[in-house]
Amino acid sequence: MNIKDFIRKIEEEFEDLQPNSLEASDVLKDKFTWDSINALIFLAHVNVEYDVEITADELVQSETVEDLYNLVHSKYQIKA
Repeated sequence: MNIKDFIRKIEEEFEDLQPNSLEASDVLKDKFTWDSINALIFLAHVNVEYDVEITADELVQSETVEDLYNLVHSKYQIKA
């Protein structure tokens, strides 16, 4: 798992994101609608794609794409 693949998969998952539109330093709320529906989509995506469960609180604390990656990556490493 690396951040480039993580970003690509997020862009594929969300219709309002264009390919190659996200960078690790991007603030989530500035790039796309970060509402409860998209939060649920992201939680489900992470669970299916990486077999990782994150909480809503952990998700809310993530401000950037890199924050999300670090969160998922840290839990993914534990499972691996």
